[in-house]
Amino acid sequence: MSEISKCPKCGGEYVYFDGSLYVCPDCAYEFEEESASAAAVEVPKDSNGAELKDGDSVTVIKDLKVKGSSMVIKRGTKVKSIRLTDDPGEVDCKIDGSGIVLKTCFLKKE
Repeated sequence: MSEISKCPKCGGEYVYFDGSLYVCPDCAYEFEEESASAAAVEVPKDSNGAELKDGDSVTVIKDLKVKGSSMVIKRGTKVKSIRLTDDPGEVDCKIDGSGIVLKTCFLKKE
């Protein structure tokens, strides 16, 4: 038997097999192993649901304060050549020469 994966709904690590389905005790979600592996391959999407890829250009849809800095990324700022990260909810980019990681929920694909 292969190693049991994390819960596709909440990411819980304590998933167990009850004979026919995998069960997450944290959120009570029941699933089959095939659905867990399909859910594990998430595609990064912008705020409108458009799929993002390496090298895409995006626009910021909300003023964003940069943690640890007095810099503010203004709404409407265009970002060229984004790079995808391991987390489907984040992209890496450069704005004004600074390397920044942005959440995809604040971006719109051009």
